Amino acid sequence: MSVTNLKLPQDAAPRHAARVIAFTRAARPGASGRLPAALATALINLVPLVVTLSFILVAWQVICSAPDSSLPAPTSVLEESWELIAHPFYVGQGVDQGLFWHISASLQRVAIGYALAAVVGIALGALVGQSALAMRGLDPIFQVLRTVPPLAWLPLSLAAFQDGTPSAIFVIFITAIWPIIINTAVGIRNIPQDYQNVAKVLRLNAFEYFGKIMLPAAAPYIFTGLRIGIGLSWLAIVAAEMLIGGVGIGFFIWDAWNSSLISDIIVALIYVGIVGFLLDRLIALIGRIVTRGTATA
Repeated sequence: MSVTNLKLPQDAAPRHAARVIAFTRAARPGASGRLPAALATALINLVPLVVTLSFILVAWQVICSAPDSSLPAPTSVLEESWELIAHPFYVGQGVDQGLFWHISASLQRVAIGYALAAVVGIALGALVGQSALAMRGLDPIFQVLRTVPPLAWLPLSLAAFQDGTPSAIFVIFITAIWPIIINTAVGIRNIPQDYQNVAKVLRLNAFEYFGKIMLPAAAPYIFTGLRIGIGLSWLAIVAAEMLIGGVGIGFFIWDAWNSSLISDIIVALIYVGIVGFLLDRLIALIGRIVTRGTATA
């Protein structure tokens, strides 16, 4: 009998297909099992946070429920500031706005001042870190200026700009720039000598050396400075807005104090903390992407 005349039984192909389907179905549970494991890990990590928050809220409720307490309990905060919490997008007249608009105005000022500080700070840090002459000439000045409190710059900036918004932006800039300069300079000075030798062999010009050697090698240090800078920027804008007025979360807190709305202040402080945390996480995420995981988490 020739091979070409050999016929398979009619049920051979279905049995073969059934075996393939059974094998495919058996492989799926192993792959889909990753999701429950990840979910279980996330829940385990959340348990300490939930326990801590519960303890804080219970302690806060017990301490502030006393008749002579000057601060409201959590239940009182929810009751007195529910309209503020429930309507963050409220639009009124002048500074009578929802919390979203106050935070948005503050974030716009922070974005401008912080971006300027990042550009100028990285450039000056690279100069100080690369040049011994610039290090001797500029570093003592930087060390003196960085010790000046942020709000001490506000009267000078108001006198120079004659307006609240650019004055607040300048305060953010002058607050955030110092950690960026210092960390960038440290990163540049810690570039391995081998990298510099490679640059000499390849005959890279100044711009090529800056973009291909200096920035990638110093990126973990730079992003450390950027993370410190964004935190200081958010602190500075809240304090500056208390003095310059207008729409902004800092002015909202100060206005609530003048109106004796302590519950509104507490709600605003919670928002300030959450936004500050998210800003820090955002810069950390960008740092991990740019440095491929070598930046601090």
